Amino acid sequence: MHGADTRLVLGLHRSRHHRDILTAALNLGVNALDTAAPYLGFRSHSVLAETAADLLPKFTLSTKVGFFPGTEGAEHSLDPVRLRVAVEKAARELGREPDTVLLHNPERSLTGQSPADAHALLGDACTTLADAARDGLCQNWGVASWDPRLVSVVRVDDLPSPDVLMVRAGFLVGIDLLDDTAVLRDVWRAGETWGMSPFGGGHGKVWEEFDPRPFLRPHHGNLSRIQAAFRTAFHLPSASAVAVGTDNPGQLAQLVQALGAEVDTAAVSRYLRALHSHRQN
Repeated sequence: MHGADTRLVLGLHRSRHHRDILTAALNLGVNALDTAAPYLGFRSHSVLAETAADLLPKFTLSTKVGFFPGTEGAEHSLDPVRLRVAVEKAARELGREPDTVLLHNPERSLTGQSPADAHALLGDACTTLADAARDGLCQNWGVASWDPRLVSVVRVDDLPSPDVLMVRAGFLVGIDLLDDTAVLRDVWRAGETWGMSPFGGGHGKVWEEFDPRPFLRPHHGNLSRIQAAFRTAFHLPSASAVAVGTDNPGQLAQLVQALGAEVDTAAVSRYLRALHSHRQN
């Protein structure tokens, strides 16, 4: 069994929630698990408890609330009462309190609102999760945003500061989003930054055309392009952890191996400067 390394988070988006991947993760030293209320057709929490109740206490567990079953699929809400009930339900279904509860894609309900209404909606939602942490329903709370640009338009400097800000990470994230993420987490005084979706939702042909291994030091020719892309994602933006979804223990082992590589931060800085220059042109 490998020593624990919380930088790699096993994400359960699109996962089948099989016990074998959870066991493999623990054997590899991956003891951070991320899920959400709507995953697996709103059954993620209950299925985890049914199939791996004995394993869950061994993980640092984060989940997300904000989406709810609706008549036409999932609907989004920042209603404080619904959010509080969702946090309580998550703990009940999991059979334990999650370590971190994240507000799931708040931009879905903020889009189209006036600045004042958006500020009030987000403020009430954040206060609800902060209160849940205070009341012992979780240890930490935060915000998971697929597009922080839509959150950064809200004046957040007087809102509760999240312990965690979870955002997309990696080479497929545009410079506008990276810049807005940096501004948002500074203004909001967010605690940790977690990355997600470092491969843009798949391992597609982009990695056949683009080799990220020169961003490692030394270039680690023994690592694959996927491994290099994952390792560099910790710097695009700077993140203490990155969540990756897989049901394949072999792929998970490769990502664990990549954690041992050193990123050439000077190369990353040159890359970011090039993106800024291209945008200005």
